[in-house]
Amino acid sequence: MEPSCPLLLAGFSLPLAKALTANTTGTAESNWTATTSGPPGAGAPQPLLAWLLLPLLLALLFLLLAAYCLRFRRQRKAVVSAGDKKMPNGILEEQEQQRVMLLSRSPSGPKKYFPIPVGHLEEEVRARSADDCKRFREEFNALPSGHIQGAFEQANKEENREKNRYPNILPNDHSRVVLSPVDGVPGSDYINASYIDGYKEKNKFIAAQGPKQETVNDFWRMVWEQKSTTIVMLTNLKERKEEKCYQYWPDQGCWTYGSVRVCVEDCVVLVDYTVRKFCIQALPDGCKAPRLVSQLHFTSWPDFGVPFTPIGMLKFLKKVKTLNPVHAGPIVVHCSAGVGRTGTFIVIDAMVDMMHAEQKVDVFEFVSRIRSQRPQMVQTDMQYSFIYQALLEHYLYGDTELDVSSLERHLQTLQGSAARFDKIGLEEEFRKLTNVRIMKENMRTGNLPANMKKARVIQIIPYDFNRVILPMKRGQEYTDYINASFIDGYRQKDYFIATQGPLAHTVEDFWRMVWEWKCHTIVMLTEVQEREQDKCYQYWPTEGSVTHGDITIEIKSDTLSEAISVRDFLVTFNQPLARQEDQARVVRQFHFHGWPEVGIPAEGKGMLDLIGAVQKQQQQTGNHPITVHCSAGAGRTGTFIALSNILERVKAEGLLDVFQAVKSLRLQRPHMVQTLEQYEFCYKVVQDFIDIFSDYANFK
Repeated sequence: MEPSCPLLLAGFSLPLAKALTANTTGTAESNWTATTSGPPGAGAPQPLLAWLLLPLLLALLFLLLAAYCLRFRRQRKAVVSAGDKKMPNGILEEQEQQRVMLLSRSPSGPKKYFPIPVGHLEEEVRARSADDCKRFREEFNALPSGHIQGAFEQANKEENREKNRYPNILPNDHSRVVLSPVDGVPGSDYINASYIDGYKEKNKFIAAQGPKQETVNDFWRMVWEQKSTTIVMLTNLKERKEEKCYQYWPDQGCWTYGSVRVCVEDCVVLVDYTVRKFCIQALPDGCKAPRLVSQLHFTSWPDFGVPFTPIGMLKFLKKVKTLNPVHAGPIVVHCSAGVGRTGTFIVIDAMVDMMHAEQKVDVFEFVSRIRSQRPQMVQTDMQYSFIYQALLEHYLYGDTELDVSSLERHLQTLQGSAARFDKIGLEEEFRKLTNVRIMKENMRTGNLPANMKKARVIQIIPYDFNRVILPMKRGQEYTDYINASFIDGYRQKDYFIATQGPLAHTVEDFWRMVWEWKCHTIVMLTEVQEREQDKCYQYWPTEGSVTHGDITIEIKSDTLSEAISVRDFLVTFNQPLARQEDQARVVRQFHFHGWPEVGIPAEGKGMLDLIGAVQKQQQQTGNHPITVHCSAGAGRTGTFIALSNILERVKAEGLLDVFQAVKSLRLQRPHMVQTLEQYEFCYKVVQDFIDIFSDYANFK
């Protein structure tokens, strides 16, 4: 109606003017007659008065029209902004945003988005990310929703409504998964799940909602009937205290779900995902052979938004591709509603395949296509931009994962005739690592003037999102800060604390951190002094005890074995209100003497011994965070943590990825693994480990 309003008002104004002129003239003449006795000729000014009033009335009408148009534009803008907002995931992401109606941005019709050659991908992602991802939002909002009137008849049947987790996220009739009907049970062929195509493979996936308690039996019936051997789970059971998915598997042993018996065979927990193996068999006759089903459960999707980095998702995707057999049925993918994270995962899989096959990606077209199979696939603009981030990460860095049996061959490609490693090959890998941007905007706390005084090296301070937080002392500002970062381990988040060697005025904070975060293990990779320079304040007593604030440290033993001093401290918290069992704890320090300030250890065995001793200590004391420090808390500290994670993976999976292990650390704390020499040392130690243990570890 907006464009026709001015025309309607314009057509209305001319007769209105005539009527007003006549009416005004008549009124003025009668008034003149009533109030004066002058001659009739004195009424001549009346038409002039009427034409003075007419423009005023027209101006008033114009102002009313302008106010109406302004109000309409504001309403339209508000509706669009509601859709543009970066909503967190969960209910808001996967349900509430469905209800936001977006108006067309352009009267000329939907905008076209064309495939992007991989060589232009970095440039295009940068352009779309400008102005707070404005162009990503525009592209996302131009996508068709996929909703077709009357396409959800089966899902809306009375007997099926309660099976839907969210009333507005339903499968299309034409692409829904149809179960074998159960005699006498209306709607028994229905499940909230849709077939979704892959890059070139029809019905490669089944996108499903997270099972509800009353639909678990249907879920396993679908897995059995569709001959699926891989389940991809992209939500946690609860998020923000709300159930996102019912636990549809037993923790151990066997359980029967309707007509399918499910037995747990294995469970491996890693930092970003968990792999569970199930043996399933149809009942009651049990005449059909049982099948092995792998469930890959991605646990690192945060409660809000998207993962901080796509590295974990790309590793997870590769694991899914590796475990899924060639001739298996569709891969079952689910989150909570089965559209947001589910769609994101499926699009990344398809676009990685397209990238390899055609050297280009077409995210817009593919999302549009799968939305015709299940509406609203890829739920938010944040998820949409995350797809591009993952594709760019894959394009720039590729697949750097190695099987241990191919490590020697890989290193030979980096070897020169005169040197152990070809510096050119290693320098190229390390140069890519230096491209990891230091996010200074995420260092606000460390850059506060009061906290800058607590840093040994001002460039090496923690990011706000993973800094170690101390309890604030009453009435003392900034006492919650220490220059320390939580770092992920191979199996566990926040498994390490990377910190600098304490300064004289930060020793109390250091021990408060060790106490508050229940650390039983400290790894020290520097000397107190090196080349006549202070590198670390001696934070322990040589004999007897010393007190820092509320904490007393008493040395109980000090032994030297090869290049490692092992010291045991009795750490006591001097607070009368604390429980007795909470007042004292033994903390073991491993002080490695074989690492010079400049350079690397002479050989890798000492580092292998250190890592082995630390792991043994952790097994005996519980897996609380390991405090690791050198002087600044980045170079030697990062190398030790990188090697710990790499070797854990080598032992567990027979796989390694030195490049991504170090890159991941640099995203968590700046300058981790500081030099090319330290990076080379990571390869050297892994090779030494494989050479020493391959005979009985079955690595080769």
